[in-house]
Amino acid sequence: MAKELENKAKEAFLDDDFALAVDYYSEAINLDPNNPLLFADRAQAHIKLQNFTEAVSDANKAIQLNPSLAKAYLRKGTACIKLEEYHTAKVALQTGASFAPDDSRFTKLIQDCDRYIAEESNDFASTLLPTTPAGNGSHSIARSIETTKEAERDSLVPQINEVATSRPKFRHEYYQRPEEVVVTIFAKGIPSDNVVVDFGEQIMSVTIAVPGQESYRYQQRLFGKIIPDRCRVVVLSTKVEIRLAKAEALNWTSLEYSKDVLPQKINTQTSQPERPTYPSSKPRTKDWDKLEALMKKEEKEERLDGDAALNKLFRDIYQNADEDMRRAMSKSFLESNGTVLSTDWKEVGSKKVESSPPQGLELKKWEY
Repeated sequence: MAKELENKAKEAFLDDDFALAVDYYSEAINLDPNNPLLFADRAQAHIKLQNFTEAVSDANKAIQLNPSLAKAYLRKGTACIKLEEYHTAKVALQTGASFAPDDSRFTKLIQDCDRYIAEESNDFASTLLPTTPAGNGSHSIARSIETTKEAERDSLVPQINEVATSRPKFRHEYYQRPEEVVVTIFAKGIPSDNVVVDFGEQIMSVTIAVPGQESYRYQQRLFGKIIPDRCRVVVLSTKVEIRLAKAEALNWTSLEYSKDVLPQKINTQTSQPERPTYPSSKPRTKDWDKLEALMKKEEKEERLDGDAALNKLFRDIYQNADEDMRRAMSKSFLESNGTVLSTDWKEVGSKKVESSPPQGLELKKWEY
């Protein structure tokens, strides 16, 4: 069934019906979610529809499933170029070229990235020089190129926002410090394995798998550039906290990119440390530090029942134990097939811990 849907998607793609191709690929992925080719091909359809952030997300998923799939890197590089993520695009293309050294498309796109990166450096340098009279032809061409780039960026922003705000399931907010932006998604009780966050130079893609529901997706072109290698994700019982390392000490007036707002540098030479700034449309302010402390207290005092309470008790004991206690707990639990849990290393360290099933139950060994 998944193969039939894949063939229909390819036919729709050849007929230039890219939206229908995306629908067929999505149905095929639901039936075969571990097929990297489906994600890579859907990424190409997204590129044709100019849904570049979704294309990057699909390419990342394909790479995760098959790290040697060359065309997944090609899709990611192409989409990142459209998003002006030239450094990220170049890294992806160079990796893909190592798996397909005879594919000239990688060479051409890498050269394009080098050219765009050089243009960005020249544009930045030109802002530091005095302007010349309007009659200078080279500056007229430069202004024309810049106008074209801004028009392309304008066309991307509504699409990115449309993707980011489609069917939201969780509330999110952010605050910032001079060196980082902290994004909080209030998703309660989500296992860490269900959360996938991808970072680019100026893009963040969040996918949260929700059992029994469609996955929550939040993809956004960010207000400023970040350092992907220094970004961190922390999954707690009541929320997902994403810490974005700023590439520059700029004041983010919003989380999303906007060409109409000029970034302002933060003065970090202050005598007193600045408190994080929390954007809010309400006239009155909240004591966010107090609220955070209250939430941590609630997490600590949260009362659980049944197996959840027992597991929490064991986790607390293990977390607060010394090295010998942890060794004793691990050894006794494994050797007894989960029927004994001891914290006394002196007792269990020198002998094998025998299984001790509860009264009325019998221990059986399974043969493979």
